[in-house]
Amino acid sequence: MAHEQTKPIELYYWPTPNGWKISVMLEELGVPYDLKLVDISKGDQFKPEFLEVSPNNRMPAIIDPEGPDGKPISVFESGAILQYLGRKFEQFYPTDERARVEVEEWLMWQMGGFGPMLGQNHHFRIYAPEKLEYAMNRYLNETHRLYGVLNKRLKGREYIAGEYSIADIACIGWSQGWERQGMDLEEFPEVRSWRERLLARPAVARGLELGLDLREKMKLAEDKDAQSVLFGQRSK
Repeated sequence: MAHEQTKPIELYYWPTPNGWKISVMLEELGVPYDLKLVDISKGDQFKPEFLEVSPNNRMPAIIDPEGPDGKPISVFESGAILQYLGRKFEQFYPTDERARVEVEEWLMWQMGGFGPMLGQNHHFRIYAPEKLEYAMNRYLNETHRLYGVLNKRLKGREYIAGEYSIADIACIGWSQGWERQGMDLEEFPEVRSWRERLLARPAVARGLELGLDLREKMKLAEDKDAQSVLFGQRSK
């Protein structure tokens, strides 16, 4: 039986594609949560109290006060959080083994490719101090390949792994940057239609809008000190 949450889940978050995975998931689940902003441009991810929750100094992370056996549990890594929440609340993560494996395949595809590769593409295209043609082309081409994989997968399907699942939730935020990633969705009509379906879901819209005004104020492209914190991986 799915758990009925009575105490809010603490969400350590900043409005990025990885953060959106969990804000969307929590909005879809309709469970109470408290927002704990982690301003990654100011080095909040290096604070000792955050490292207790997320030792890899990356958000998102959660603390569930009603974890296993009723005791609190912290979870870091966005994919692990999606799986944990999906199991606990028995939504968007099937219990049938074949269906679950299919969801996990595409969740791992996102975690290992449709995320890291798109992020590198974005970095070398937008933020790298030197425009390294080899790196730009490598990650642009890999991004294009991954969008092609997703487009092929979605042909004849409404969602990535059958029913709407954490696989879709994991991918939608990363697809938000398609223009800055140098992609043309006219080349990927199945991805475009899938995005339209997901963005029409009120919970997805709410999750993607959470704290977006803060991200827009950050102006990372012009803030060299923030870039040094993020890309040099140091605290201010």
